[in-house]
Amino acid sequence: MNIHLINPNTSQHMTEQMVQSAKPVANTGTVVFGRTAKHGAVSIESHFDEAMSIVGVAEEIRQADSEGADGMIVACFGDPNIWAVRELTDKPVIGIAQAGFVMASMVSTEFAVVTSLQRTVIIAKHLLQQYGYAPLCPQVLAVDLPVLALEDDTALKAIINKSIEARDNGAGAIVLGCGGMSHLTDTIEQVVGIPVIDGVKSAVKLIEAMVGMNLKTSKYGDLAYPIPKPFLGDLQRFGA
Repeated sequence: MNIHLINPNTSQHMTEQMVQSAKPVANTGTVVFGRTAKHGAVSIESHFDEAMSIVGVAEEIRQADSEGADGMIVACFGDPNIWAVRELTDKPVIGIAQAGFVMASMVSTEFAVVTSLQRTVIIAKHLLQQYGYAPLCPQVLAVDLPVLALEDDTALKAIINKSIEARDNGAGAIVLGCGGMSHLTDTIEQVVGIPVIDGVKSAVKLIEAMVGMNLKTSKYGDLAYPIPKPFLGDLQRFGA
């Protein structure tokens, strides 16, 4: 099975880090292939960043599909443009926020999200509402550090402290609210003592299950392939 992990930001080192986090949980015979968007911001931390990522992600989805991917991961916790890119393929396309929420709901009756910047808290809350998980997740906490600063000991301590705060306020599990935290799950869980869930690894296992069940993205209704039409300017390559 071939799973293509698509990083919507343009930071190659983050793509490589997420792929390395995903590989240990993949089944024997599953290959996780990393793809980095060629157009977009170096990190995604706002509605504007998410909107600007659509061209890069759409290109990678189409290319992955043409190369025979069995499923694709949109590896940014905002699940940017997830519904739009699902229109481009009948293969499973999983966002890491939705994947994390699904897994957390299976192991706890109440969970919390620990994310990066304070301004992304509302984005996570919107996703919880959209996917129907808001009643299970009353806490969304931010360490208030940018995505590209999540790799040092200061960041790790901040994530652990927020996770402990969430646990002490009733959370039975923690969902890490950034793909850049994917390599920290085991370390945080050892300290906090409750399940710590990363959406990258969760998405790999969900795609494996969906492919095993021969589940595809519906092409009936709003997720049907885009209506062929001309596009102008720099987007001509997306037109009919």
